[in-house]
Amino acid sequence: MAGLKFRVLLDSSAKNEVFRDILIDESATFEVFYRAILSAYNFNGDQMASFYMSNDDWDKGQEITLMDMTFGEEPDPTPTMNSTMIKTFMEEADQKIILVHDFLRLWIFLIELIAVEETAPSQPEVILSIGEAPLEDSKKVEDNDDLFVGDVDDEDEDEFGFDDFDDDLSDEDYSSFDDFEY
Repeated sequence: MAGLKFRVLLDSSAKNEVFRDILIDESATFEVFYRAILSAYNFNGDQMASFYMSNDDWDKGQEITLMDMTFGEEPDPTPTMNSTMIKTFMEEADQKIILVHDFLRLWIFLIELIAVEETAPSQPEVILSIGEAPLEDSKKVEDNDDLFVGDVDDEDEDEFGFDDFDDDLSDEDYSSFDDFEY
């Protein structure tokens, strides 16, 4: 079996590069790969994550989730990491993959296939480590309250969650509607 050598770059606003080269068996699952990446960066595995197959422009494509989130309702469920082998999605010699770990802190790893080895290791191996990995909790969780609620006070909402708004019209402006017979 062949070994796949991936460069795993931590996308960061810091000026210093932090990446790891990981050699893994092509028949390993994405979950094994995910755990190897977390281990290489000293991150915990207690957050949600997804791989996204990508192209040369780093656009997100097919998602491979950590857990099945479909609840059996979709006819074609999203592949999960524990049941999907890496080789299933290797289409190009320089295949690119995006890993999003912790959807609140948004740790993003840019992954690129850089070589195919004749022999594969029995366990994933970090064969090159450049830069010091940040602490997993060093990235602040963004305050996303305004994404979900907005600047609406609770008292301005009716019982269905709709907010009243001031349209500068008074009851007198509506009096002409009472003149019609229905």
